[in-house]
Amino acid sequence: MIKAGIIGATGYAGVELLRILLRHPHVEEIFISSVSFEGQEIEAVYQNLLGQLGSKCSGKLLTADEVKEKSDVLFTALPHGIAEQYADYCVKHGKKLIDLSADFRYGTDEETFKTWYKKDWQFPEVHKESVYGSPEMNRSLIKDARVIGNPGCYVTSATLGLLPALKNNLVKTELIIVDSKSGITGAGRNATMKNQFCECGESFSAYAVGNHRHQSEIQRNCSIIAGKNVDVVFTPHLLPQSRGILTTIYAPLSEEGIKLAGGNVANIRKLYADTYKDEPFVRVLPEELSPTTKVVRYSNYCDIQVYLVDGGKMLEIVSCLDNMIKGASGQAVQNMNIMYGFEETTAIDFVPAAF
Repeated sequence: MIKAGIIGATGYAGVELLRILLRHPHVEEIFISSVSFEGQEIEAVYQNLLGQLGSKCSGKLLTADEVKEKSDVLFTALPHGIAEQYADYCVKHGKKLIDLSADFRYGTDEETFKTWYKKDWQFPEVHKESVYGSPEMNRSLIKDARVIGNPGCYVTSATLGLLPALKNNLVKTELIIVDSKSGITGAGRNATMKNQFCECGESFSAYAVGNHRHQSEIQRNCSIIAGKNVDVVFTPHLLPQSRGILTTIYAPLSEEGIKLAGGNVANIRKLYADTYKDEPFVRVLPEELSPTTKVVRYSNYCDIQVYLVDGGKMLEIVSCLDNMIKGASGQAVQNMNIMYGFEETTAIDFVPAAF
């Protein structure tokens, strides 16, 4: 049994972590903090938690220092640039940390992080301890890690969609287009002009075109998988719904890809299915089904479908997931399960709702 702490428990990702950890049989106690609501009860912030905390969590929002001292594993659900200090503490005190911001997603590549996030690292040594927390990419490394950089939500949908194609050299790497749409929770809980109902309700819009920070993370993952540089153009869009991501990827087939396909997308679909056959949370859909955010809502699944277009010369991949679960908190708990040797699906084996 372990004790878990959440720093940033009143953000969307933080409260989803709490909701999941409350049902985790190997977590005996949960400590939570929030700068905005310190000293208050979390049930007063999130009414859905009334009567749900049991003996695992007192509900009181403590200081971050109290949480880090009491916990065996610490989840940091904070803006970028803050988690380093907690990671340094955890490494020095024999604890583990799983960070949901971008702080540990770039390995030891401080220059790329600084370029996209405009911050210097304050504890560069602790980044040598970090592992990128995509189970489908790095399961064996996650197992022994002390610091995990949990992937971005857009990035997870793009990476899982492209991994089999890049790993098997099926697509050209000169230009891959990633077109993603996300629910409004992806913008966070703090009110801004773009996430007000009157601005985003009954509307659909692109944003951060050509300069969204997740582009660098997607490109990094793709290049690692392919073993060479991959050029990616990424465009995010805001959907008028609370949660979910649907990503459409366009990648020209390589000579190997054209040969494998032989004009029949079923050959590529089989390769995808074979690649993910042992992955508990990736579902390669049968031919007649298309990914939809509705059927992954509140689950840790990523659904994938593949198509041949442009006369069989282009691979089109559609993937979708719940940005708050597989795109954030569910994947974080999946990483925790791997780190502690628990069954990987523990507490995140939600059956998606039908509607």
